[in-house]
This record gives sequence, C-alpha cells and structure tokens, in this order.
Amino acid sequence: MPVTDDLSLLIDAAQDAGKIAARYFHGVADRWDKPGGQGPVTEADLAVDQMLREELTAARPDYGWLSEETEDGAERLSAEHVFIVDPIDGTRSFIEGSTTWAHSLAIARNGRVEVAVVYLPLRDKLYAAARGEGATLNHQPLAVSTRTELEGATVLAAKPNFTPSRWINAIVPPVTRAFRSSLAYRLSLVGEGRFDAMMTLHPTWEWDVAAGSLIVEEAGGTVSDRTRQPARFNNPAPQLSGMIAGGAFIHDALMTRLA
Repeated sequence: MPVTDDLSLLIDAAQDAGKIAARYFHGVADRWDKPGGQGPVTEADLAVDQMLREELTAARPDYGWLSEETEDGAERLSAEHVFIVDPIDGTRSFIEGSTTWAHSLAIARNGRVEVAVVYLPLRDKLYAAARGEGATLNHQPLAVSTRTELEGATVLAAKPNFTPSRWINAIVPPVTRAFRSSLAYRLSLVGEGRFDAMMTLHPTWEWDVAAGSLIVEEAGGTVSDRTRQPARFNNPAPQLSGMIAGGAFIHDALMTRLA
C-alpha cells in the first residue's frame, strides 16, 4: 500500500474525529478517572476511538490496532502494519476548555512509523508526514529549528524533567521551558520550528508520540529515547523510555547533559 494512500486515509479519519470531538466540547461530555491513576477519560475519547477503529480497520483489515482507549491484545504484534492512535491527546486540556488537544494517528510498519497525522480541529492545524516525503502543516512544508546554541533554547517539557538530579552534576541546562499538555502537539510544534526541542524523560506511551515523532523526523529533526536509541513502535509493552526530539544540535546538547 503506497504511503500516500495511507496518509490520505489518516487525514480523512482525523478530520472526521474532529467533528465528533467538537460536539462534546465545552463541558458537554461526561468524564471519569481511569483506574490505576492513568488520568481522565471522557465520552468524547471513547466516541472518537470507536469511530476511528471502525473506519480505519475496515479500510485496512490486515493492519493491527493499538489505541489508548481500546483494550490491548497480542494480535497486533504479528501484524506488519499497525495503527497507533490516541483519540484525544491532551484530555485534561479538552476537559478544561483549552484548544490544545489533538487527534494523533500513525501507522507503523515493522516497528517504524511510516505515516502520521496530528490534528487540532479547534485550531485548524493539520500536521502530516509520510516517510521520505517530508512534513507539512496545512499542506505547507515544515522545517525544525537550526539553532546551534543551547543557552536560551526553547524546550517543551513538564517541570519535573528539569529536576537537578536528572542532569550531570545536577546542573540544569540553561534553556527556556514551555509546556503544552499534548505530547503530540509538542512534537508537532518542534517540527514546525516554533520550539527548539521537546523532551519527556519518564516512560512514554507509544500512542502519545508515534505520530509526532515522524513529523519531527520528516521536518529534518532528530528523535530518540532517553538512551539515544531510535524510537521503535508496536512493542509488546507499548511504552518507550522517554523521548527527546529537536534540531540535531539541541538534541545532542540535551542528551550529553542527561545524568
């Protein structure tokens, strides 16, 4: 299946997801907390998940399925291709009435993401990428920051990532920290060149970062886990050892300072 066909499929599905989620926005959706402290979920998350699962697997019945809101199974592990989906990335933002939540859709082939879409419907921002074809925002090409100085670099990350104990000699890098709830959006903003890097140092669910990681790569950036290993997806336990993404210089500068 050509990657352009798969990318068109994801774009259409993401736009359909945006229409469903918008109907639940501004406090209309019921919400509850997942067991085990895994965070909130809403009616909107489940409605989007159901639509995406039905629409995408009907179009590609031989592809596996991995989603935050679907009970996981071993069947995906034997599939050459697998959908990796977060129906609403940034559910807390969605509940609070922010517009920075996103639909994050990716297809991985043999562990490597080949096509990806991150869509923010209420901001009219459609990020897309296909391996070897570049990354776009609303059909315009993207390029990561080419900054070559760590001091003053802008890094999207949660505050605990800058605890001194995480850094060599407890010296926190001299960067400017910013934050967005959605990891997919953080990665997309790095791909857009609006921020120099993003990082998350704790174990990270695949569905949070699969799509965004390809957007950064295809925009010319570097992506790895916190041990400098390339991100591989469709793992039996669908988590990565964190993620650091950015322009090549800033990515390397952050990695060399990690404890």
